[in-house]
Amino acid sequence: MTNVAFVFTQAPHGSSAGREGLDALLATCALTEHVSLFFISDGVFQLLPQQQPERVLARNYIASFRMLSLYDVNRCYVCEQSLQRRGLSMTNDWVLDAEIMTPDLFRSQLAACDVVLRF
Repeated sequence: MTNVAFVFTQAPHGSSAGREGLDALLATCALTEHVSLFFISDGVFQLLPQQQPERVLARNYIASFRMLSLYDVNRCYVCEQSLQRRGLSMTNDWVLDAEIMTPDLFRSQLAACDVVLRF
């Protein structure tokens, strides 16, 4: 089976990348069970609850991340260094369960995937 990685690198609501990544992820889940999510750089902001995108006239797609458990997506990884550099807590109440990893472990998990899609 092909292992597909979805790597979120951009902050939400500043562009359509996060929303398009989530849409692509949901479509891919219909084709394969081997999907992993990676959040690095400003992509870690995708996981923050209590966002208010309507203030910038954007659609609130972040809540849709909570549906991923229905699609059996349970391999979610967050770069520890990215959290630290952005002043985010390691014990934050994320919108989905994710494993916080050192950069080395993060890279090795990503390297194990056959296909990498970056958003």
